[in-house]
Amino acid sequence: MKSMFDTGAGSAQAAGRAPNCLKKLNRLNRALRHQEPDRVPISDFFWGGFIERWRRELNLPADADPYRHYDLDWIVTVPNMDPWIRPFEILREDASEVVVKTGFGAVLHKRFEHPMPEMRAWEVDSFEKLESARFDPPDDPRRFLAAGDNQIAGVGDGFQRNSPPWLDTVRSLRAEFPVYGSIIEVSECLTRLVGQVNALMWMAEYPERMAAVIRRLGKFYFEMACAQMESAGDLLDGFVIWGDVAYKKCTFMAPDYWRRHFKPWVARITARAHERGLPVIYHGCGNVKAILPDFIEMGIDACNPLEAKAGMDAVELRRQYGHRIGFCGNSDIQVWESGDRQAIRREVLRKLNAARGGGYIFQSDHSVSSQVSGPAYDYIVSLVREFGNYPLRLGEHDLPL
Repeated sequence: MKSMFDTGAGSAQAAGRAPNCLKKLNRLNRALRHQEPDRVPISDFFWGGFIERWRRELNLPADADPYRHYDLDWIVTVPNMDPWIRPFEILREDASEVVVKTGFGAVLHKRFEHPMPEMRAWEVDSFEKLESARFDPPDDPRRFLAAGDNQIAGVGDGFQRNSPPWLDTVRSLRAEFPVYGSIIEVSECLTRLVGQVNALMWMAEYPERMAAVIRRLGKFYFEMACAQMESAGDLLDGFVIWGDVAYKKCTFMAPDYWRRHFKPWVARITARAHERGLPVIYHGCGNVKAILPDFIEMGIDACNPLEAKAGMDAVELRRQYGHRIGFCGNSDIQVWESGDRQAIRREVLRKLNAARGGGYIFQSDHSVSSQVSGPAYDYIVSLVREFGNYPLRLGEHDLPL
């Protein structure tokens, strides 16, 4: 059953917010309710390397950011989701790289010239250790109210120490943007806690014992999600569940195994968010076609990122599923990276067909990488703003749905 979030904003939700922010919130909520707002919402997730390149190539100030520059329509925040709340342990660092152990017990090697870190080792390196591991409380106030190191915010395409308090970040953004909170689901936790190879091997070797581990981790992150929503009060506008469970061809584990053991916790987080009037966007990389009907059954409001390189196509999915679920993303980042303006125009306008009748947020099919030029992204936004106004008129790129 779909969530019954308002297309407008209640008095508590609207307090201290600029009229333009409330207009964006209405736009986003109407789209997620499969109604046509004034125009198609647009936002994205940006690599730090892209932002540096974008500033340089467009001659922008050193503090310029794409969200404010383009007045984008929503933004996602991440609290401290590390199992153990503790400072990074720096194992080696110089001007070109850092090797760090995090609150997931993971040893990450981050070369500053490379876009993403390498996972090298895990403190939890045996199934027995995984079964016996006990974590800091999921509702520990430090996750939401204190500054500190955390893996998801601190070690990615960049490297950041002492991330600011999550709730301060939410408050700092919500005057200008609809702000979503977020939580990882069990699959994403296992990748960071024990590594994907170990997780999948142990599912195969110890399916029932691993199921018990998944239940414990599911409960842990469900309780963390509940605590996050409670901590934020009326400050959030929606919720993202990060749950990478697939690669280019299909899900990492058998879809039935995911349904039995992972899905119940995604469903509980979704239901709790909906109880608080928050729409839910599920971020699952790769080809998730096998479990997309499960997302619909759980009442997830939109699926993201719909990777084109994994065979996902929002236009075809709209034809198949109609308006039973929303879509967020799917514009092919590899086309964006090419810089070919004809190809970019064709890609952007074709995907806008998925926005007919609402139900679509325009974004890349993962995130904006450092291989995308500043002028290319500038052109993409201009296309969405020109052709994404309702009623949609896409000319030669109009497609029947």
